[in-house]
Amino acid sequence: MKFVSWNVNGLRACMTKGFSDFFQNVQADIFCIQETKMQAEQAENIQFEGYERYMNSAEKKGYSGTAVFTKIKPLEVTYGLGMEEYDQEGRIITLEYEKFFLVNCYTPNSKKELERLPYRMKWEEQVFLYLKKLEEKKPVIYCGDLNVAHEEIDIKNPKTNHFSAGFTDQEREKMTHLLQNGFLDTYRVLYPDQADAYTWWSYMRNAREKNIGWRIDYFIISESLKPNLKEAYIHSNVLGSDHCPIEIDMEI
Repeated sequence: MKFVSWNVNGLRACMTKGFSDFFQNVQADIFCIQETKMQAEQAENIQFEGYERYMNSAEKKGYSGTAVFTKIKPLEVTYGLGMEEYDQEGRIITLEYEKFFLVNCYTPNSKKELERLPYRMKWEEQVFLYLKKLEEKKPVIYCGDLNVAHEEIDIKNPKTNHFSAGFTDQEREKMTHLLQNGFLDTYRVLYPDQADAYTWWSYMRNAREKNIGWRIDYFIISESLKPNLKEAYIHSNVLGSDHCPIEIDMEI
């Protein structure tokens, strides 16, 4: 099975920048999207033959939002964490399949001056509990824009960004906690020492052309799925957003 995840930074805008071409060419079995920035009724014409579509939109228009296109009809689809404080921003969709759960996530950004860091820390705690609860039933594939560069190798300038949103000690510790409690970062399983592998670049100062980036988009899997993991890709040559798509191939 082929899984793809992409923060499109506005799906309607990305559709004008080659999204459909990449979607059709990559032929994912399950394609997860973050930051759709649209309501479901605005996406009536965004359909792809052979795919079921599921969307979770934020109450605030033009903000956040997630979507999943899947060739394989899920057993069940749920939206959010079941907590109003977090669910109004449309950040999580969970699809249950016969052998695994797929959780598509757009993690809140801690913002400038870290004004949203406390909210983010509570979010991380609730998501961890949620993933572990799912895992009691079957393995989990957790993906999306998780808004954290975990290690120094995952960011071009770790020293100057030490206290920046997405690279604070607190955020990185939450990822470490996840990976020490039954989950694996698929890209680092296969490429533990690969430097300069990024998934997001600022629009400023030609950062993408210079590859001054961050790896903040992930496929995280339950440890029990490690034998099923065959390959992981970062499609850094694909434009259309300030993020690029990522992919894993698994035998399930």
